[in-house]
Amino acid sequence: LSIRNLTKKRTPNIPFGDLLIKALGTSYELSLVIADDKLSQKLNRTYRKKNKPANVLSFPYAKKNGEIILNIETALREAKDGKISLRERMIILYVHGLAHLKGFDHGRDMDRFEEKIRRISTR
Repeated sequence: LSIRNLTKKRTPNIPFGDLLIKALGTSYELSLVIADDKLSQKLNRTYRKKNKPANVLSFPYAKKNGEIILNIETALREAKDGKISLRERMIILYVHGLAHLKGFDHGRDMDRFEEKIRRISTR
């Protein structure tokens, strides 16, 4: 697991490695980038043709290798709107990104998988 924070914002204490192992196993190589709205919007426009900041983007590069772009600025706004902590919102988004790297599409199976993985962050 490689983590790069490209913002000046402090990242909450999140068990990124534990969540990664639980979701994708010990041999998965993940690059996690903590981004701002500007970078997230640029990537979202380029890869998804949506001209707005994404809260999380997942890029699977190979079976055991991928990248997650986690937008801390959007996560902070969503946390405030949802009346939850930034830590909790970032865990939700990170696990969502992991689920996409695992191959899930939105739906019940993905929701169940995410719930199971998120449980370890509350221990």
